[in-house]
Amino acid sequence: MSKPLSDHDRKKQISVRGLAGVENVTDLKQNFNRHLHFTLVKDRNVATRRDYYFALAHTVRDHLMGRWIRTQQHYYEKDPKRVYYISLEFYMGRALQNTMVNLALENACDEAMYQMGLDMEELEDMEEDAGLGNGGLGRLAGEHFEFSPIRMVQRVRGAHPSLPAFAACFLDSMASLGLAGYGYGIRYEFGIFNQKIVNGWQVEEADDWLRFGNPWEKARPEYMRPVHFYGKTEHHADGVKWVDTQVVLALPYDTPIPGYRNNIVNTMRLWSAKAPCEFNLKDFNVGGYIQAVLDRNLAENISRVLYPNDNFFEGKELRLKQEYFVVSATLQDIIRRFKVSKFGSREIARTDFSKLPEKVAIQLNDTHPAMAIPELMRVLVDEEKLSWETAWDICVRTCAYTNHTVLPEALERWPVDLFAHLLPRHLEIVYEINRRHLERVAAKFPGDQDRLRRMSLIEEGGQKRINMAHLCIVGSHAVNGVAQIHSDILKATVFKDFYEMEPHKFQNKTNGITPRRWLVMCNPGLAEVIAERIGEDFIRDLDQLRSLCKYVNDEAFIRDVAKVKQENKMKLAVHLEDHYKVKINPNSMFDIQVKRIHEYKRQLLNCLHIITYYNRIKKEPNRQWTPRTIMIGGKAAPGYHTAKMIIRLITAIGEVVNNDPVVGDRLKVIFLENYRVTLAEKVIPAADLSEQISTAGTEASGTGNMKFMLNGALTIGTMDGANVEMAEEAGEGNLFIFGMRVDDVEALDKKGYHAGEYYNRLPELKQAIDQISGGFFSPKQPDLFKEIVNMLMHHDRFKVFADYEAYIKCQEDVNALYKNPKEWTKKAIYNIAGCGKFSSDRTIAQYAREIWGMEPTLEKLPSPDDI
Repeated sequence: MSKPLSDHDRKKQISVRGLAGVENVTDLKQNFNRHLHFTLVKDRNVATRRDYYFALAHTVRDHLMGRWIRTQQHYYEKDPKRVYYISLEFYMGRALQNTMVNLALENACDEAMYQMGLDMEELEDMEEDAGLGNGGLGRLAGEHFEFSPIRMVQRVRGAHPSLPAFAACFLDSMASLGLAGYGYGIRYEFGIFNQKIVNGWQVEEADDWLRFGNPWEKARPEYMRPVHFYGKTEHHADGVKWVDTQVVLALPYDTPIPGYRNNIVNTMRLWSAKAPCEFNLKDFNVGGYIQAVLDRNLAENISRVLYPNDNFFEGKELRLKQEYFVVSATLQDIIRRFKVSKFGSREIARTDFSKLPEKVAIQLNDTHPAMAIPELMRVLVDEEKLSWETAWDICVRTCAYTNHTVLPEALERWPVDLFAHLLPRHLEIVYEINRRHLERVAAKFPGDQDRLRRMSLIEEGGQKRINMAHLCIVGSHAVNGVAQIHSDILKATVFKDFYEMEPHKFQNKTNGITPRRWLVMCNPGLAEVIAERIGEDFIRDLDQLRSLCKYVNDEAFIRDVAKVKQENKMKLAVHLEDHYKVKINPNSMFDIQVKRIHEYKRQLLNCLHIITYYNRIKKEPNRQWTPRTIMIGGKAAPGYHTAKMIIRLITAIGEVVNNDPVVGDRLKVIFLENYRVTLAEKVIPAADLSEQISTAGTEASGTGNMKFMLNGALTIGTMDGANVEMAEEAGEGNLFIFGMRVDDVEALDKKGYHAGEYYNRLPELKQAIDQISGGFFSPKQPDLFKEIVNMLMHHDRFKVFADYEAYIKCQEDVNALYKNPKEWTKKAIYNIAGCGKFSSDRTIAQYAREIWGMEPTLEKLPSPDDI
């Protein structure tokens, strides 16, 4: 296979044609050399590649600093309303490319490095991913909104993890839309684990992402805050005091978040736990000095590691400590900033807390920061001495809550005993919030005791627990889901009682993705083809893609779109051959499912199709089969046994299929190890078919589905999450929709789901299950997958067999269409044209106007050079 021209080579060709300004390039080279020689290698004669990366990062960071300071001055002068996005997860990924693009430095940096004989891509690959999130939640969090004029971005960029998703992308979007936004979270020493596949099994490795330092962060010890734990409460005539506490210090690290070419640089502040100097000082005097110093680690463990669970609640004390730690430090910061109005001043200028909701919006990203509600009440009532009624009004008008899941096992329910031990004052406040809440419920629905039980913040029966979602709803003025179907399900089932009580609180904010990273940067060829037809304004206003519909029968456009897809597939095929030693047929259909491994996402349904297709090819080897390369990727939570077994099954199927000479290159199965955005930016532009096959009513939204759609893949999926709106926008006939709808799932639940009925009625399903259980895919361990088969036959909450027949039939339709490349590409064009709704510019603008009471602006700040 001839190696295709890399995006990097194309970029160099453009750079040497002089698109980068000569003065900029000269300045960058001078600054680069200054950082290299005086900052990094003053004690060495030879620079390493990492030295070169740090020199480049510091050179680019220099251009951020003046804008960063100027932005903060602007906010203190104008005193706008500020939004604080609190999240336990920020999937920030790499910052270098994002910063270069947003500051319009990319081509100048490329040219400067080229002239100095350095490979820009190699330097970018030295950067560690800041993987401080699990998936959907931190991905949206981590997604950055950035883009470049099409003809100046001609290569795939490195990894910015924004797979699923929420907080970091929102920060970048806020900056790009001129909103005074702040992200607050935890600076985990170890982020989401790195996944290795060893003998077919997932093995986790620690993500020591800070081991070489982080050039993008700035420690701010002057804003260190004390956070209290344990202790007891004392009730006095002048109020309540929380005493005898243990103190942990929260040390903030600031990361700049640049907007797209508007000279606005917002801030993400991540807290790191530090033990106070006097920690266990009393032990020093009794010979326990060494142990006392070692015990400092106990306090500092709070920010040591990200919990790797996705859609699963683990009620550990350390996790609750993390949740309160970020909330307490953040609220101290919010109130300090609220009180101070002049830049650089620490004098208190504002003391009227009735104005807090006019100046502060707090968005709770899932229930993890729910402690913000009782903590804000504690600060206002105990410290600022406001009446309960006044404080509660301020709290509700300030806070808003985004729900991310309907799975019961993911909802946080903290044991009351743990709360009483760790946060005794907050337990009292939660009890008081609940008492008053239940009084309001009883007044509206007199005599309805069952409703009172269902709506209580405290779950009785067995171990008493605090339902954090209920706390978030009661203490917020807005509650939103992240896709229309998800928001409807919240109102109809999970939070039905609360919706009936306060319907005005409930909204929908469908997730979105950034077209800058997920089209212009990762798929410059396609972006170029689009821009040639409709210009480049679509990058800022994705709704303009709708005008591509008029080119759906344009032979040249169809040909150009298909050509770009084939080039992307060739590139990915080379990558896969290098990394997985499996020879890929680039003319085969690239059928891809990449997401966290979870039963509800139904990677097992995909496995059953693979086995069925394999059996059909084996049965009729001389028939003209549509060739497929099926790729599945994603991480399993380390403690999620079934998910790990699913990975082992996928790798086992691959071992059999890929080595069967009868099948040849008509079917290949690859498990994509350590799936992350670095890989996503290669995989997504090359996809023909996107698998979005969760059981209807289980996926809140998804964002991977949108990324595939924008890059010209066709979707095979259920009517779940954002798939529903994708079908509305592109036309249902342009997606491969199959299987049960939400109503069908509910009906089947009532009737009773019996997997054995499908197993006995469908011969191909029976054959596939018998092969799995009989050891066909694990001949050395015939019983290896008995647990999976037992789950599918007897305990499958997500009803894989119920959708099997419709899925296989739909896959036959996929095969038939793939044999007609022109019609396939036409459907891809309709999908691209329907993506306008799924820009997260739209998402953030809706949050701003409908929840935060803020107005986005495209106004630019003056550049520091212009002041």
